[in-house]
Amino acid sequence: MDSTKDRAIGRPGDGAVTLAVVGAGIRGQQYSRLVTRSARGRVVAVAEADPARRSAFAETYALPSSAVFADWRELAAAGKIADAAVIATQDRLHLDPAVALAGLGYHLLLEKPMAPTEQEAARIRAAVEAAGVIGAVCHVLRYTPYTRVLKGLLDEGRIGELVNVQHLEPVGWWHQAHSFVRGNWRNEAESGPMLLTKSCHDLDWLAYLVGDAPRSVASFGGLAHFRPEKKPAGAGHRCVDCAVEPDCPYSAVRLYLGCLGDERRTAWPLSAVTGDHTREGVLEALRQGPYGRCAYECDNDVVDHQVVAMQYPSGMTATFTMTAFTPMGRRQTRLFGSHGSIEGDGQVLRVTDFRTGATETLDSAGPGDGHAGTGHDGGDGGLVEAFLDAVRAGDPGRLRSDMATSLASHRVVWAAEQARRTGQVVHLGY
Repeated sequence: MDSTKDRAIGRPGDGAVTLAVVGAGIRGQQYSRLVTRSARGRVVAVAEADPARRSAFAETYALPSSAVFADWRELAAAGKIADAAVIATQDRLHLDPAVALAGLGYHLLLEKPMAPTEQEAARIRAAVEAAGVIGAVCHVLRYTPYTRVLKGLLDEGRIGELVNVQHLEPVGWWHQAHSFVRGNWRNEAESGPMLLTKSCHDLDWLAYLVGDAPRSVASFGGLAHFRPEKKPAGAGHRCVDCAVEPDCPYSAVRLYLGCLGDERRTAWPLSAVTGDHTREGVLEALRQGPYGRCAYECDNDVVDHQVVAMQYPSGMTATFTMTAFTPMGRRQTRLFGSHGSIEGDGQVLRVTDFRTGATETLDSAGPGDGHAGTGHDGGDGGLVEAFLDAVRAGDPGRLRSDMATSLASHRVVWAAEQARRTGQVVHLGY
């Protein structure tokens, strides 16, 4: 590539990591904002299929036409025009761009999950390792201040030997309806099972805390509520013309009109529904689009509750519960050790010492946290900074996981799904 082209795509000479963004949806935009906030990185190219989204992204980042592509194939055909690529396409569209761009020498930041199947995820890992590039899956929970404090407590032996863990992901009733009943992750054939698309975060996080992978997995769960036979008598096909809508907890009218005027809720979830953030614009989207459908008449089949039980080589046990039927909030975890216990809610940790009976409360959201409010309680910002740091230094050890580590935690997800479907305990061999 000649020097004129280098200047055209904005390749800086200040040592900042240059990134191409593949998929300029909500997650691609989030990582791009965080890269821009950092002095260590710069967005220099985009590949996005949707013309309006592509144009808006290019304008936001002042990208020349030579750095704007309709899909990843066009980007790949241009050769290596950035140091790294963020891949934030839909889950089933990760494999091909990841393999191709790694082969061109791009370092990869890959949105979770890696891929819908173990075979595809293993191909991504192999491609990254064969190319000798740095690769990370966006397991952002590893990078929160809360995780840093909790992991430190465990590593320093504050509660002795870890014996048992209970972990809850409270998805939230309206979030379930938005993303997993009406939205892009509602149907396994189009995305993947709930445990993979939503909760691979949690099983990866547990592996990080424990420092090991389970050897045996059992699981139970299903689709309990969002089914045609649960539809209230007299309900309509769409919320905008439904007689029972005012009393329905899953009212799309209430949810999305309630986002208007709230900048944070306009960015998500409303932007997934419509780009017209007016009352009439929202109502028209609910009349015509997927987000206005009755929550009991969608083509959803992913579970709305699931429990996973795990046993580790040491004999330690853990349980993970995912449920739709909660307020949307931070994950909640209880850790039980031989000398103490810890209860945490994603921000505050309460540590009880069995030797003294005393309980200490620690707030992980300390003053001066530069990543506060950047998504996932600072995890998004923490991950981006770690990735940029690793690429600049050429040191993958500055990340808290690599592709092999992520593949191992994904395998726990697939084992749990096998256990749920068969009713059997699945034994993992590593």
